Amino acid sequence: MPLKTNVDEPPVLNVTSMIDVVFLLLIFFMVSTKFTELERKIGLQVPQVDGRAALSSAPAKKVVNVYRDGQITLDRQPVSLQELTGQLSSARRQYADLGVLVRGDGEGQFQRVADVLNACKQAGIGELAISVRLAHQTR
Repeated sequence: MPLKTNVDEPPVLNVTSMIDVVFLLLIFFMVSTKFTELERKIGLQVPQVDGRAALSSAPAKKVVNVYRDGQITLDRQPVSLQELTGQLSSARRQYADLGVLVRGDGEGQFQRVADVLNACKQAGIGELAISVRLAHQTR
């Protein structure tokens, strides 16, 4: 059986990589501090406003209901398809990114909902949503 006659060297911890990383972080933070100091010295006065709210708030989505009997309402007011197109067009002129939520009766004819979606398209509405409800899952 061979005997171990020499003594192993004690393990050495090489910290060169760690020192490199620390120096890089130090340089990064020193340079970024210089950039923020330069930004503070820019002689630019930004405009100020009194209110803390948004300057102009986006209007709420318009809600179009299509009932089982084919009646259409825009924000709870009965309208025809032509009136719907006209009112949505005028509302879109005031706010270009106007959104519309279409809610159709599940028992009604889909053709009427398709007519409403077409009226929204003709009015130039880009943000359309259709409201649905998840069916109850039975196990």
